[in-house]
Amino acid sequence: MEILRFAHIILRDFVVHKVVVRKIATGAWTLSVNPGRSACLNGSLQLDRNISRSTFSVEPSVKESTALIYRCHGEPSQVVTLETLKLPPLRSTSVLVKMLAAPINPSDINMIQGTYAILPDLPAVGGNEGVGQVIEVGIEVKTIKVGDWVIPRDAGLGMWQTAVVLSADDLVTVPSDIPVLSAATLGVNPCTALRMLSDFEDLKPGDTVIQNAANSAVGQAVIQIAAAKGVQTVNVVRDRPNLQKLTDGLKAMGATCVITEETLRRPEMKEIFKLALNGVGGKSATELLRHLQSGGTMVTYGGMAKQPVTVPVSALIFKNVKIRGFWVTQWKRDHKHDDEALHSMLEELCTLIRTGKLSSPACTQVGMLDFHKALHSAMKPYTSMKQVLVM
Repeated sequence: MEILRFAHIILRDFVVHKVVVRKIATGAWTLSVNPGRSACLNGSLQLDRNISRSTFSVEPSVKESTALIYRCHGEPSQVVTLETLKLPPLRSTSVLVKMLAAPINPSDINMIQGTYAILPDLPAVGGNEGVGQVIEVGIEVKTIKVGDWVIPRDAGLGMWQTAVVLSADDLVTVPSDIPVLSAATLGVNPCTALRMLSDFEDLKPGDTVIQNAANSAVGQAVIQIAAAKGVQTVNVVRDRPNLQKLTDGLKAMGATCVITEETLRRPEMKEIFKLALNGVGGKSATELLRHLQSGGTMVTYGGMAKQPVTVPVSALIFKNVKIRGFWVTQWKRDHKHDDEALHSMLEELCTLIRTGKLSSPACTQVGMLDFHKALHSAMKPYTSMKQVLVM
């Protein structure tokens, strides 16, 4: 009699005796049960009187994932391989995600090289950022539903794979009405840019910010977000053969002024700024400090020159400048229990995206099979193109 009752539920998708059967995106059936009830999972009958909600798990509808894995630290071209992984069971609090796109960021490269601040246990799947679509959820998941787009809350979760099973707490939903490339590159660089423009100085419309690495993904986001707020930007880039093309592109985004490192060092450069954003370090950072007003702030978020930041004693004594650092991963961890802060930040950025005021960096979309080419291109100097793996 009990077998017939469950068969009836499966066919008609009714709620009977506190048992809920749902059809998921892949066409398979899943079942939510209370402890002590029988369970029919993915169409096969299982009778178990000792089911516990905390340990309840099922085989995910997608069993395997194609992933970019590194088993030791080193140069990405030498240590990253394309492999097939068996996905873990879908637990009551976890989510199965089909990845859509995932960028290759400098932090991803540093993590593979073993030089980043946090390093996952090896072997590890590469990629700290990306967007995916939920295709199955555990029975206790309330904040995420099938069909939602999600991005990772933290670094080190491994986004360079076609599918992944993660705890729902490790993910945050994003709107699906923005471009995939914008969603895939939303969680790191635009968040970094917004926080630096918001958290260190009280910027007003008409104020001017100076930054180096202006053609980086963070730099491009700074230009666009600042322009949307009525804040002007002086943008420092390295000299290069295609400088005019780069300058025109940054000005089209909203840059007020684009200059080279050499121009910044000229004595006649006397603009005084309240806020400087440093993604390079070395001499470039020292030049930014020279142009800060008394009491101004320089925020360092990167060190592409791989040289220390040298602060002149005079800047500290006579100008009382503030030297700060920013790491978006730490900001997210500090606000782990403040969902409102994270969702508010993401919604502000998504509103800018919808209104055409914030676009993703220029991207080259690359299939997983061509990952060697993508990694090589991501490490080239003077590149403004973001490599994005598409699944």
